[in-house]
Amino acid sequence: MRSRLQLTRRQILAFRRRVGGLDARTPMGSESLERAAWAGLQDSMPRAALLSLHARVEDVEPSTWAHPSLAQLWGPRYSTYVVAKRDFGLFSVGRLPDDAKGRLRAEQTAERLRCHLGEARMTDREAGRALGLGNSIRYAAPTGTVAIRWEGARAPTIWAVPAPEIDPADARRELARRHLHIFGPTTAESFARWAGISRRAAAAAYASLEGSLLPVRTPLGDEWLLADDEPVVLAAETAPAPARLLPSGDAYFLLDGAERSLLVPQADRRQQLWTSRVWPGALLVDGEARGTWRRSQHTVRIDVWGRLSRTARAAVEAEAASLPLPVDREIAVAWVTAPQ
Repeated sequence: MRSRLQLTRRQILAFRRRVGGLDARTPMGSESLERAAWAGLQDSMPRAALLSLHARVEDVEPSTWAHPSLAQLWGPRYSTYVVAKRDFGLFSVGRLPDDAKGRLRAEQTAERLRCHLGEARMTDREAGRALGLGNSIRYAAPTGTVAIRWEGARAPTIWAVPAPEIDPADARRELARRHLHIFGPTTAESFARWAGISRRAAAAAYASLEGSLLPVRTPLGDEWLLADDEPVVLAAETAPAPARLLPSGDAYFLLDGAERSLLVPQADRRQQLWTSRVWPGALLVDGEARGTWRRSQHTVRIDVWGRLSRTARAAVEAEAASLPLPVDREIAVAWVTAPQ
């Protein structure tokens, strides 16, 4: 068995930016949008998925989140996600509980919901009240038979769709590959937490990928990478983008536990980014997390960690001005902490 590949923090973050499409935007089109949504785009905050697309794809407009190549569903951990339409089965059936009790709950909830909805569309609140299930109607999502559309305000609209023709184990295996590619190096335990599935199911998915995995050693310990990604992680580092404004829940910092210390080594700054309530957005400057940001209408408020050069500050302001937000005024930047 080959020795573990040693990887540094710098190599890992450069790899994640590269595979995550954050160093350079790709031309607008279905292929670029699907690639940007390779591990799904969390959309629990209004239009977060749109801003994640904007960070990776050129010419994104306020309506791009509803592109025909994309779809919404309750994905990992039952959060609202935008995914490639062709990947609907992966992000739903791939999370179907592997225990008899959990699977029965999902299937029974889905059947009750399907019978109630028929061909109709209604809000999840209306359906939840009618069935006496409330928010637990989301337990039907892993069957792949519930689609949603959430405009960013009010309750999402839901409707019944045919079950995807994919085996749950196959879907979970591919979902694990997606997680390894975007979040790697990583572990089965991290995959379980991200997907909201059992550790047993995550371990089984990793075991099924055994021949495709590369053992690596990182500052966090022993982890795994897709063997196909070895040339990418070892490739010469490319120039990072001057600035990116990543929305709350973006895949690049959708991390927990010790994983967060790799991206943000300083504990006090981690507390500012991963708050106990709604997370702010993350500010990337030259590939490093340099602060947080929030938006209120047409104003983007940026709290930077330390000094920024005039060039970096101009790049941040240009990035903010380009945000594809449905506002009728120019975006204004308010520096909460002076970049000095």
